[in-house]
Amino acid sequence: MTRYTCCDELRRNAVDEHPTLNGIDYLEVLDGDAPAGSPRQRTLLLRCLKPAPALTLDNVRLTGGERVRDVHIEWIAVAASPPVAPFTTAAEQTFFKGLPSADHVLLVRTDSNGDYSPYQLGLQRSKTDTRAPSGFDPRLAGVTFSFKVECPSDFDCRPCHTCMESAIPVPDINYLAKDYASFRRLMLDRMTQLLPAWRAGTPADLGVTLVELLAYAGDQLSYWQDAVATEAYLETARRRTSLRRHALLVDYALHEGSNARTWVQLVLEEGVPNATVQLTGLSFLSRVPRLPARIAADPLSRDNRDAFAAQPTVFEPLHPQGELQLDASTTVTLYATHHEMHFYTWGDRRCCLPKGAMSATLRGHLDTLQVGDVLIFEEVKGPFTGVASDADPAHRHAVRLTAIRLMDDANPLVDPLNDAPITEIEWASADALPFALCISARTDDEHGARFIDDVSVVRGNIILADHGLTVLGESLGAVPGARLRFPVVQSADHCLPPTAEPLPVRYRPGLAKYPLTHAATIQKFLVVPGRRMRIRQVFDPNAPATQAFKWDNADVLPVVRLTSTSEFGGKPVQESWGAQRDLLNSTEEDLHFVVESEHDGSASLRFGDGQHGRRPESGMSFVVDYRIGQGVAGNIGADALAHVVTDDVRLAAVRNPLPARGGSEAEGAERIRRRAPQAFRIQERAVTPDDYAAVTERFDDVQRAAATQRWTGSWHTLFITIDREGGEAMDDHYRAELDDFVEPYRMAGHDVAFNDPIYVPLELEMTVCVTSDHFRSDVQEALLQVLGKRDLPDGRRGLFHPDELTFGQAVYLSTIYAAARSVPGVETVEITRFGRQGQTDDLRALHEGVMRLGRLEIARLDNDVNFPERGVLRLHLHGGK
Repeated sequence: MTRYTCCDELRRNAVDEHPTLNGIDYLEVLDGDAPAGSPRQRTLLLRCLKPAPALTLDNVRLTGGERVRDVHIEWIAVAASPPVAPFTTAAEQTFFKGLPSADHVLLVRTDSNGDYSPYQLGLQRSKTDTRAPSGFDPRLAGVTFSFKVECPSDFDCRPCHTCMESAIPVPDINYLAKDYASFRRLMLDRMTQLLPAWRAGTPADLGVTLVELLAYAGDQLSYWQDAVATEAYLETARRRTSLRRHALLVDYALHEGSNARTWVQLVLEEGVPNATVQLTGLSFLSRVPRLPARIAADPLSRDNRDAFAAQPTVFEPLHPQGELQLDASTTVTLYATHHEMHFYTWGDRRCCLPKGAMSATLRGHLDTLQVGDVLIFEEVKGPFTGVASDADPAHRHAVRLTAIRLMDDANPLVDPLNDAPITEIEWASADALPFALCISARTDDEHGARFIDDVSVVRGNIILADHGLTVLGESLGAVPGARLRFPVVQSADHCLPPTAEPLPVRYRPGLAKYPLTHAATIQKFLVVPGRRMRIRQVFDPNAPATQAFKWDNADVLPVVRLTSTSEFGGKPVQESWGAQRDLLNSTEEDLHFVVESEHDGSASLRFGDGQHGRRPESGMSFVVDYRIGQGVAGNIGADALAHVVTDDVRLAAVRNPLPARGGSEAEGAERIRRRAPQAFRIQERAVTPDDYAAVTERFDDVQRAAATQRWTGSWHTLFITIDREGGEAMDDHYRAELDDFVEPYRMAGHDVAFNDPIYVPLELEMTVCVTSDHFRSDVQEALLQVLGKRDLPDGRRGLFHPDELTFGQAVYLSTIYAAARSVPGVETVEITRFGRQGQTDDLRALHEGVMRLGRLEIARLDNDVNFPERGVLRLHLHGGK
């Protein structure tokens, strides 16, 4: 009789309920529970559903086995009346009679305990008739068992119902067929084999139509197959998303460019002395012809429609904390007196504010100025003509006030000569004037040789704005439910339910408008034991004005904010999601996402997978706020912004006295392919002294560093010598900042200390013959400048400027001769003394023409009478006038 492998065996219950029909319930091998003296694994307890009949050896057959095949049955009996000695012992008889429902158990004693393979025990009518005994169900007249069922095993003893399936034949596929024509020809040939009577007729034939549709689909799939293979490698990938992911594998973070920033002046309406203006919703537009300076914020107004229809460049106020949408409480107080302020020259004429100036005096008692305000110095007249159109637009500079002096003791600050009220202001060295700013002048003869005042003025009411237009409340729809499932995995046991897990939906919504703004950031480091963390800060209100335009494009982030809405307990729950550069450090609960941009500027959002970043749940809806405006398009010129979009009637106009800066395009594909494979070579740890020097040189204001390792008793100390720009000495605050910067790179067990270079003062003496047509004093002054340490009027540096010399740099006589001969009026030059200061008997450097310095030494020749120990220059001039 054919045996079936069934998962739900219901026949046993049906036979059990039958009034007369009997059958085998199960079989036990008596092993560990056998009484003393009973052979183990040789007694089979065959339990029946009803009382067991009296059977003989001819009614039982035992087959199976691998190593032990011929297992014979010695005797058979009902457990309620077991055989007596010598077949069983007294203990066995007691044990058998004490079995539950002993009259249902049939005892079978074998002569062997078999092997580990399965055996089959069946009941039959006789040796010649294998049918089930009378009264026994034919399906329950046999059972499969193992003699070693109680032997230790590492596997589950649960029976496995296996239905063997035949192997699927491998189809004959022509892998050379990759396009429409080859797919069509292949299918038509196959149709000819399957249907010999069918002949390809006209293109309108249904069979031909179906073949061509399938060939078209195959051509499209073949294209995507090739495209996937192309995107799999950095050298061949074309999509920017693929390039970004490949670069991330080698720890190279490509940049998406950044938007531009500029300083903007807000102008009040005439007659409005001051006003507190909300920055929320303000927009500044580049010039659009025939439109007023102030445009209504209502998008339905005609001016507003005409302005944005012209696609102007849009700037918006930059939030101090870097938020996308300014909070309603973010305001700025404007004063009419700050529109144009004037310098006070103390009664002098033809004055200028020198290059490098960090303070000035303003006319009037400006008690509304505050520390932290940004002012812009602007040349508004031509110094030689007095005409506004001749003013140099490059002579404009922004400073942030660090100190304001309004009072002298308890009285307002005034000029003691004429009691004119004045205000003294100061700004940081980082904002020092990069040029000489003319304050008052006398015009040339062609323009009347007249005195003109207020050649340059001071502009106030300045805020920082950056390129980009805010788009609010764009709906991205809801996360769709899973429509696909993973392939069904059929286990070896066909009775177990197949698993078909749902395939998570790829929810990667795209933004409707582009290019997406990527705002520049300023990075600060927080040192945590065992970790290096970065704190993102867009703009520090207390930083110098020039600091607002310093950032690293590798640290920019997209300006986008995402809000999700889902239901929990029948109530809507809103959550905010933040943009990250990648999701490698995100946990399964972090509400993070990544913006992936393409070469055309279009952007899509990629969420986490439930392990790195949270996966959005089906039904969750998203609303996105973001800004558009990016790249060099934002680097507009000065006075390009001419319109302010607002409903505040107190605002009259807006202008940007300075050009916008900082806008850059996204990193190109070829640059990514060239630089990404080298990213791993940038070492992010310091082990050797050279590593410590290289890391220290990454810090701002350090032009070169040298490290020396020494054993200081219990550990190694790295003494790092710093050569700062301008030759500045280190103070405690600078040392602390430098130590915080190097700390994340420091190797455990190393201590770090910073010190100044070893300066070597020089002593230089030369004899100069001056030509007859030059004054000796003029030539001497020019030589002192060329061989000095300061910047020259023409923008060059003196030969011994601190930034021209560094560690171990040799000083050559030929360089000194060349610098001296470049001075007009010098006929001949002879250097008579050249060496270290104080070593008058050492003439080796003079004879060799070069002074070689040690590894940590820097040459110095300040020629300062206040500090003669910093080098001396002696000039002996002859001839001339």
